[in-house]
Amino acid sequence: MPSPFVAKLTNADASARMLKSSVATLGCAFLMVMAASVAVIVAITGEANRLEAERQGDRVDAAIESQVRLRELRFQSLAAAGDLQSSLAGPDPLMTLQTALAQIGNRFLEFDGAYIVSSSGIVFAGIEGGSPAGQAGYDALKHFSPTLPGASNVGDPPMRRLTDLRGMPGSASWSLTHDGVETISVMMIDMVARPGSLVSQLVGPIKVVGYRRVTNSNLADMSQRYRIADVRIVRDMPSDPLSRRAVPAADGSVKAWLSWTPDRPGDAMLRQFLWALAGVGLLFGAIFAFVIHRLRGAAHEIAIRESQIQRLAGQDELSLLPNRRTFDIRLDQELAQLRRSDAGLGSGLAVMLIDLDRFKAVNDTYGHTAGDELIRQVAQRLSRLVRGGDTVARIGGDEFGIIQTHGHFPAGCAALGERILASLTEPFIIMGVATTVGCSIGIALAPQDAIDREALLRLADTALYQSKNSGRNRFSFFEAQMNRSLALKRMVEEDLRRAIANDELMLHYQPQVSVDGATILGVEALVRWNHPVHGLVPPAEFIGIAEERGLIVPLSEWVLRRACMEAKHWEGIRLAVNVSPIQFRHKDFVVNVIRILDETGFDPTRLELELTEGVVVDDADAAEIAMMDLRAHGVGLALDDFGTGYSSLIYLRRFAFDKIKIDRSFLEYMETTGESAILVHSIAHLGRALGLRVCAEGVETAEQHRFLQAIGCHELQGFLFSKAVPADEIDRLLALDKPFAEALAAA
Repeated sequence: MPSPFVAKLTNADASARMLKSSVATLGCAFLMVMAASVAVIVAITGEANRLEAERQGDRVDAAIESQVRLRELRFQSLAAAGDLQSSLAGPDPLMTLQTALAQIGNRFLEFDGAYIVSSSGIVFAGIEGGSPAGQAGYDALKHFSPTLPGASNVGDPPMRRLTDLRGMPGSASWSLTHDGVETISVMMIDMVARPGSLVSQLVGPIKVVGYRRVTNSNLADMSQRYRIADVRIVRDMPSDPLSRRAVPAADGSVKAWLSWTPDRPGDAMLRQFLWALAGVGLLFGAIFAFVIHRLRGAAHEIAIRESQIQRLAGQDELSLLPNRRTFDIRLDQELAQLRRSDAGLGSGLAVMLIDLDRFKAVNDTYGHTAGDELIRQVAQRLSRLVRGGDTVARIGGDEFGIIQTHGHFPAGCAALGERILASLTEPFIIMGVATTVGCSIGIALAPQDAIDREALLRLADTALYQSKNSGRNRFSFFEAQMNRSLALKRMVEEDLRRAIANDELMLHYQPQVSVDGATILGVEALVRWNHPVHGLVPPAEFIGIAEERGLIVPLSEWVLRRACMEAKHWEGIRLAVNVSPIQFRHKDFVVNVIRILDETGFDPTRLELELTEGVVVDDADAAEIAMMDLRAHGVGLALDDFGTGYSSLIYLRRFAFDKIKIDRSFLEYMETTGESAILVHSIAHLGRALGLRVCAEGVETAEQHRFLQAIGCHELQGFLFSKAVPADEIDRLLALDKPFAEALAAA
């Protein structure tokens, strides 16, 4: 699991990244809104410009139509004038034409020129600017001669207006055309002389043609009157289709354009909107720039923190060494490289697992701060011992690992192991106190032992276990028999767990007799396991496995419950049950004992729990509380194996034991070694002096019996009287009428 510091950094960085992502999202959203707003505004203002341009185009068309209509009405009134008709009906053709010209001069003053033209296009006479027309007038009129016969439809429809005056004596048409650099407005009227008149006979049908030039002053007047800016005639086609009109020539081609500058209200709107948007954009930009500036600082901090996280994710926070994760990764890398190469004799790699021997004692004595300091100092010493390229890691608690890739194997491993033992057995100065711990080392080699990481670590752990069992402060290479022993222990563990659950164990009881050997005073319950495959498994083997694998508590509870049930009907007989130190240190030990007594109905005063000195040495205060609680319920307590441990008188004075048991090891050599006899005599005398019952174990000869009887022991136990037997055999012995000693002699 990651350390709290790494978790805090990770959470802080996640928050910073979330803030940065939120700001970026907000910025993108704002830009999108701004872009959409600009697009909408541009579309609205563009549509406003288009509508206004169309309205101005309509006004231009209306202005042209108004001018045309005015000319048409005026021309119609001239055509209907009676004096002009009368002048064409005179008897004298010459006088008739002169009179007509005079009439034209009078009537057509608002035109720049007027001519009398035959239907064949022959110009008879004309007036140009109020005077008889010269050559320029004739040339101008000839330009229109193709259009004169009949009422022609010439030009672009928006620029052309044609009025059919068939109901009047003549017809008129109008169009804009371009000649060189001039634009001319032309109107014509059919004048029919009276039938039989000389003009009619000589000339035939005639036309009167009038024209007027379109000048800049005319266009300026149109601009002012109709509020259209800059109306003008241009030769090149304007680019804006909404602000132009074609000016056709007489032959239908377009050689000039009427153009103007349209009003663009949308542009004014756009400028106002853009100023507002620019203000909002600048404000947001300033805020965004400030946030980005702050985020850049945060990003720099995040980068630093990320590097810290990467470092801490692969580093042990306390020792500053690589952690278990990094150790596994590097071991995988080294093994992969080893598989790719050919590992010859003496090459490969080694995995060392190192476990400190007295780390718990340092923690318990000086506190966790001292333990942390010890871990740091051990890490420093190990780092100085390995070569470059090797890996030292803390893989948990007080356990370290080394990947050794340089050196000759296994000799190089042994040399490194010796250096580690020598270094870690030197005193450490912890909180001003010199402390010695030592270590145990397990070594596995690749590819000799395994080539897979998990298998290699498992074998190294097996070798480490062997080092601890062999006395600690040593190193052990993995050997094949270790694996077989481990496999056997695992098998025993699984079968023992099943045997406890299925009630497949049994109890034997060894009698504890009076000093004269005549009476059974009590029995000691001893567990037996008859394995279905391996036969009778010695208690020394499976009791140790039960303690290692966490099965001792359920096993001890099973023994206590079964013993209470079977010994319940042995009235007056004390029941002795051994208590494991692990079981005694369990927080619910006393509660479980009382519960079992209540469930089985066994008399607490007949129960005697046998404790070893190790129980009270580890935690004297907790042991004293538990023992006082047990005695308050009437349960007796015996100090087992007395003389083999500390044998401190303080324990006998502080803890309320009822009995001490002299260890069998003293009786084994008592006949050959005088010191053993003295020690046994001293223990018995001490027990009697303190008011305790004294029981001697391992009595096997009559001489031992007589000696123990002479020194004043209260109880005896051993093969001389009986070995451990099943419960039904105890029933038989207790049912005998004669004393126990006689029954034994008879047997």
